Amino acid sequence: MYSALQKKITGKTLSSYKVNYPADLSLTSAAQGNTDLVNHVKSQAAACPNQRFILVGYSQGANVVDNSIGISSAGAVVGSPIVATIPAALEPRVAAVLLFGNPIRAIGKSVTGTYQSRTIDFCAKGDPVCENGGGDVGAHLGYTANADAAATFAAGKV
Repeated sequence: MYSALQKKITGKTLSSYKVNYPADLSLTSAAQGNTDLVNHVKSQAAACPNQRFILVGYSQGANVVDNSIGISSAGAVVGSPIVATIPAALEPRVAAVLLFGNPIRAIGKSVTGTYQSRTIDFCAKGDPVCENGGGDVGAHLGYTANADAAATFAAGKV
């Protein structure tokens, strides 16, 4: 995903930061990833006044992105409550949100509100993480096929 994004965004410096999101579904795990993302965005925004952000959520981690920016995650069956949010003053600097296997889809929810027009949400056919009744446990491995489309979307928002 990162290399596809680099190819699409020209003339700008691009850096990445991986959120500390352990691979378990405990409430503490999601809360820690949530807090880590928000703290990183706040510190980078303070250090670099012109920086824009592209938030990427993959599979279970996608719920952390939803919760961290407070978009349509009420009632999610995985992840944790919103324990940290990106401040409203920084909202204009979130250029794009890229979600791969967003778990709130499985319960019939989607991104709405402030970030809706800046979000692209991929769900692989049969992926039980994001598709109600999905039974293909390996489907989430196919999201690399969406990297170019996601990068094109993000490049158009930056």
